[in-house]
Amino acid sequence: MSTVKEGNLKAPTRHPLNWKEADFWDEDSLYKEMERSFDICHGCRRCISLCHAFPTLFDLVDESSTMEVDGVDKSDYRKVVDHCYLCDLCYQIKCPYVPPHEWNLDFPHLMLRAKAVRYKQQGASKRDRLLTSTDAVGKLASIPVITQTVNLGNQLKPVRKLMGNMMSIHPDATLPKYHSHTLRKRMGGHDSGLVPRPTTSTKGKVALFTTCYGNYNEPELGEDLVSIFEHNGIPVVPVNREQCCGMPKLELGDLDSVERAKDANIPVLAKMVDEGWDIVGPVPSCVLMFKQELPLMFPDDPDVIKVRDNIYDPFEYLMLRHKDGELRTDFKNSLGKVVYHVACHLRVQKIGMKTRELLQLVPDTEIITVERCSGHDGTYAVKSEFHDISMKICRPVINKVRQENPDAYTSDCPMAGHQIGNGLENNMKPEHPLRLIRKAYGL
Repeated sequence: MSTVKEGNLKAPTRHPLNWKEADFWDEDSLYKEMERSFDICHGCRRCISLCHAFPTLFDLVDESSTMEVDGVDKSDYRKVVDHCYLCDLCYQIKCPYVPPHEWNLDFPHLMLRAKAVRYKQQGASKRDRLLTSTDAVGKLASIPVITQTVNLGNQLKPVRKLMGNMMSIHPDATLPKYHSHTLRKRMGGHDSGLVPRPTTSTKGKVALFTTCYGNYNEPELGEDLVSIFEHNGIPVVPVNREQCCGMPKLELGDLDSVERAKDANIPVLAKMVDEGWDIVGPVPSCVLMFKQELPLMFPDDPDVIKVRDNIYDPFEYLMLRHKDGELRTDFKNSLGKVVYHVACHLRVQKIGMKTRELLQLVPDTEIITVERCSGHDGTYAVKSEFHDISMKICRPVINKVRQENPDAYTSDCPMAGHQIGNGLENNMKPEHPLRLIRKAYGL
């Protein structure tokens, strides 16, 4: 006799996102699957501490006439969807009912499907289209005179109040700075002259996918990366041509724009892989896009799979080199006590804590690890209706930094770092792990 088992003892298996099939877009089919999945979540409630989507769902159930999912008005399902920012942690570390379990629960992909159906039917607000058009905004905001105006306006309370009234961008949210001297401009014609030293798992030369954020908002990320990699004998060049990885549009549910970004980026990256380059990106979300999201959307595209198998997080790459004796450990400076926030989109890459491992190689350095979400998600934390909730999600991380009173706090996700800083009263700024390692080397 077949019995339903509580939980699942096997490793999760992720099924492709069947977004090219008609059933994916059928609203009745979507609501039926949402009711089924929500009922499973209601009976488990293991994910309540991860984000605000689950408390929202459980409150809707508990406040309904039946105190079951069938008592929740389906129009209220959207409230749950709005609070899911597709971090994937529920799937990867909490849910006992993911495939190969027979209940086949994939909450993030269900939320993505709901976002996509809504986007197909209704589109998106001007604010949301603007916030997710990172290339267009970055190109405009990096024009020298406009850069100064944007950066000044983002710091002025009257301007921020106006942005709140007109665009529902929260006045207390941290907005990124823009640079007219972008990373790609800084790296134009860059040639270290180094001769690659391949290892068993790396080619020893790297093409840097600068990312929108790394190019327009924090070009120092790329500069620190290049300095560290070349100190370790790894030549670095910028990817020949790039645009946004598509993650912001994915989170909006605009899958057609994701496909257009894929069509622009993948041929360039695949060609560089064929030419013997490994690909590295400094922002975990962008690396995850190529490692996981695009392969799940386009599982039959051989170039997508090729890029997936040859793109790396910076610290993943360096620790692979270390395994084969190709990482320099001649650190000159201690980092003291460091609180290290592990970014969600790094955790779901399933590579382990490579950043922590490298930081721990620095003598006289203590690493305090925090595995909690910062609640930022790129755009979620800057929206007026979600900012306060995002800061509540981040509160345990902020409290840990306060309690430890460290010499530095850091996160692989630069936006998460600034989100943490937004909750501190001492004006202490985050330092990215790349900057910390560069300091440790004395570069």
